[in-house]
Amino acid sequence: MNTTPATDTGGTVGPGKVGPGIVGSAAVDTVIIGAGQSGLALGYYLAQQHRNFVILDAGTRVGDAWRSRWDSLRLFTPAKYNGLPGRPFPGDRLAFPTKNEQADYLEDYASRFHLPVRLNTAVTRLSHDGRRFHVTAGTQRWTAANVVLATGACQLPKTPGFAAELPSDVVQFHSHNYKNPAQLKPGPVLVVGVGNSGAEIALETSRTHETWLAGTPSAEIPFRHGRTAARFFLPVVRFAGMHVLNTNTPVGRKVLPKMAAMATPLIRTKLADLRAAGVRLVPRATGVQDGGVMLDDGQSLPVANVIWCTGFTEAYPWLDIPALPTNWREQQHRGIVDALPGLYLLGKDLIFAAASETLPGVCRDAKYLAKRLAATRTPQHAAEVQSELAG
Repeated sequence: MNTTPATDTGGTVGPGKVGPGIVGSAAVDTVIIGAGQSGLALGYYLAQQHRNFVILDAGTRVGDAWRSRWDSLRLFTPAKYNGLPGRPFPGDRLAFPTKNEQADYLEDYASRFHLPVRLNTAVTRLSHDGRRFHVTAGTQRWTAANVVLATGACQLPKTPGFAAELPSDVVQFHSHNYKNPAQLKPGPVLVVGVGNSGAEIALETSRTHETWLAGTPSAEIPFRHGRTAARFFLPVVRFAGMHVLNTNTPVGRKVLPKMAAMATPLIRTKLADLRAAGVRLVPRATGVQDGGVMLDDGQSLPVANVIWCTGFTEAYPWLDIPALPTNWREQQHRGIVDALPGLYLLGKDLIFAAASETLPGVCRDAKYLAKRLAATRTPQHAAEVQSELAG
């Protein structure tokens, strides 16, 4: 597999009078922020339109968002659903790829289609002058008619405020930083959060440590996850999530707002699996007292390790557009932000359908967004880029 990182071919970069500390600038039609599956899928379609665009990503390699997760992580979707447009996922179609296999696929995809990815490029500011967007990353700046936020759901790890009150000798970290049980010290482990991450990590740590899992159990899918499910049941779930539960259908418009407030059901690891492995299910954690973690029922657990599987916060600290209302993310349809023409979202939960955050949903939403971009602005040619830079 070719894993050479893709290079930037999405704009002419050079010196310009663009403000203090800025040593290079480029004018492009579209800036995509994020080189994960959503950014790459959209990039594929924009490349088919011969548009002038660039994909910016803070990672050192395409796919690093997957590589950074815990070692044993496997996708819930089978390989037949994990490919991007123009390139099926290789290998056994009913297998569930590891996180590194998915990461390597994305890296190969970006290279294979020569997508204009700029790595090691963390966005530090996104502004709008009333006509165009300005995207700053260190000493570089891009000016664009369109900006697509494709940064994914796992942005800022979220932990409760009382985590700072735990004694210094307690090993604690968020699931984002958990790799494997070798990171843990001897003694009990408390995993906080009964979502899929919490359930899978608790099952893993129970093999080497006494493990408690704190939180309110969520629902479970009504069948056993695996190859049989990939063949017979997951296609039905995929169809419902793509074609039934979306904002174009009456049932979708009724159900999606309720889904936004619901926890994702347990998929691979069930409560029965946890109990069979000796994991103790306990009420939610509420605070720290005398060095132990307090639970909702008044218990105090003398833990040696805590893993916070408490989710992520969607945040754009570099977004500097005062005119945007605070609820601008909710004022969107299929990724098109109503409050500011030219600003788009991609790869976010429930943008259009229940499956919008999954790989199949990302591909469909990217294709739709590319068509909308094609309808609102013609591809920007090199002469126009040079003219804007000179101006």
